[in-house]
Amino acid sequence: MSAQAHRPRRSCLYMPGANARALEKAKGLSADTLIFDLEDAVAPEAKADARAAIQNAVQGGGYEPREIVVRINGLDTEWGAEDLKMAVKAGADAILVPKVVSGADIDRLDAALTAAGAPAEFGLWVMIEMPLAILNIQEIAEAAHRTRLVAFVMGTNDLAKEYRARATPDRIAFQTALGLSMAAARAYGLVAIDGVFNDIKDENGLMDECEQGRTLGFDGKTLIHPSQLESANRIFAPSPHDVEQAKAVIEAFADPENAGKGVLKVNGKMTELLHLDEARRTVAMDQAIKAFEAA
Repeated sequence: MSAQAHRPRRSCLYMPGANARALEKAKGLSADTLIFDLEDAVAPEAKADARAAIQNAVQGGGYEPREIVVRINGLDTEWGAEDLKMAVKAGADAILVPKVVSGADIDRLDAALTAAGAPAEFGLWVMIEMPLAILNIQEIAEAAHRTRLVAFVMGTNDLAKEYRARATPDRIAFQTALGLSMAAARAYGLVAIDGVFNDIKDENGLMDECEQGRTLGFDGKTLIHPSQLESANRIFAPSPHDVEQAKAVIEAFADPENAGKGVLKVNGKMTELLHLDEARRTVAMDQAIKAFEAA
C-alpha cells in the first residue's frame, strides 16, 4: 500500500481565490487539503485577478504538507482553459473540475492536462453535482483506469438546486446520489469526499453530518470555514479504539499459532481475513495522519 493511498483527506477546505489574506492564512490551518477556488467563490470580473493571486500563492509555497487543489472553472467557460494551465504551471497537486457528466468529460480534461504539461502524478478531482453525473457515475469512475482521475467531490448544494430538493438534516434527498457515488468510487479505487455543510454556526449539525458521511464511507468532507476543521479531522480519523482493535487483529493473524486460520476471535469479536485487510488500512491511515500532523 502506497503512502499516497493513505494520504489524509479528512478536511478539504475551500479558500476563495480572490482573497489574498485568506490564501496567506491557510498556511497555518489544520486542513489536510486546501482547495483554492476560482469557480463559485469568485465573481466573473474578479476571476483573472484571482487566478494570478492563486498562482503567486502556490508558487510562493509554504503550504506543506497540505495538499493543494485548484478548483477551476469548466472548460466550456471563458476562464477554464487558462485556469487549468495556471494550476499546472504553478505546481498545484491537482485540479477540481465542476459539473462533469460523462466519461468523455474526464478524457477531455485529462488530454488538456497532458497538453498543459501536467506530470502523470498530477491529480484530477471532479465535482459530482449534476443529475446526469449520477446517472453516468460508473462510466465517469471507470475513466480512472485510463486518466489522472483520483477523486470524487460531492456537490450537494448544486444537486439540491438541480433536483429541486429540500435540504434536510438527514439528507434523504441525496442518499441515492451519495450511495451510488460511493459505490463507483470504491469500485474503481477513487477517493470520495463528502459535500459541504452550510451553517457555519451549527457545530452539532456539522458533527452529525460528518458522522453520517463517515458512516457512508467517505474519506473526508469539504468545508467552507476554518471553524469546521476540528470536527472533520476528528470524525474522519480512525478512533483510538479502532486503531487498537486493528492492531490486535493484525497481531492475532500474525501469531504462528493461528497460521492457516480464516476466522479468529479477537477481543471477543469474530474476525475474518477480510477484517485483516481493513485493520491494515486503519493502522496505515493512523500512521499517515500522525506523520502529516508532525510535519
